[in-house]
Amino acid sequence: MTDLRTQATEIHEQFEDQLEISVDDVEERLDTLVNEYKVPLSEARRSVTNTYLDEAGMERDELGGGGSGNDRVQVADVDAPEEWVDIKGEVTELWEANSDAVAQVGLFGDETGTIKFTKWSKSDLPELEEGAVYDLRNVVTDEYEGRFSVKLNRTTVIEELDEEIEVGDDDVSVEGALVDIQSGSGLIKRCPEEDCTRVLQNGRCNEHGEVEGEFDLRIKGVLDDGEEVHEILFNQEATENLTDITLEEAQEMAMDALDTSVVADEMRADLLGKYYRVTGPTFRRYVLVDEVERLSEPTDAEAVLIKARSI
Repeated sequence: MTDLRTQATEIHEQFEDQLEISVDDVEERLDTLVNEYKVPLSEARRSVTNTYLDEAGMERDELGGGGSGNDRVQVADVDAPEEWVDIKGEVTELWEANSDAVAQVGLFGDETGTIKFTKWSKSDLPELEEGAVYDLRNVVTDEYEGRFSVKLNRTTVIEELDEEIEVGDDDVSVEGALVDIQSGSGLIKRCPEEDCTRVLQNGRCNEHGEVEGEFDLRIKGVLDDGEEVHEILFNQEATENLTDITLEEAQEMAMDALDTSVVADEMRADLLGKYYRVTGPTFRRYVLVDEVERLSEPTDAEAVLIKARSI
């Protein structure tokens, strides 16, 4: 069975009780997006699923994982959004949710590392306890700014296990001179549609078209240690901590100048050429910054190497 056919079959199983559609109908939609418009298959699946959700008048957490069963994965295996999986691990940390729609949010870990989890209020699921080990069946993966997470919904099955898990460390540390702040840094706008966090280009989302975006802050930077370069990504919180520029202040700066690029320009003027150690998990080519430390200037020999590489 081809990838398109497999994906179409799984989508069909999720909607066959609500909509009069065939596997061929679903496959044709996927084929148009993938082969005519060159949309990645994972994005095509998300788009087609969203279309059927609208047609069926359903919420995303009303979907099940499909009739074919879920893959049982470890944290390190989670590398794509919109996948229904089973996962076992320990709740290593809980923190206060910033929305009434969220019942619990925290970190869930196994031997391969940790991942953020979210449990929706309307899912009506039992409370998870910090330090307890659970088998979570039928959770859906998600992605935001390169960081994957899992979401518990009303179809999720939670089983507490009487066992211990040694949770692995998935963070890395790199250090060097900040030699570049890349395009797409500073004050940006994201798509406001549910389950979509794409950065807008000229006011348009690649999936949802022209939308009224929501402001966010980020830095896409490059650290050079004299031997190799490391691409790093700061989310809003990390960006605010590094620059002392809040999201509200960045918006005011952009309004005064009638130009959002002034925010990234100020960041470049303040940060480039300085030396940092950053720590966090990795995603694709990026280190996702959780912690940052300003370092003293390097030795003359290290500075020469870094300067030579940046020319």
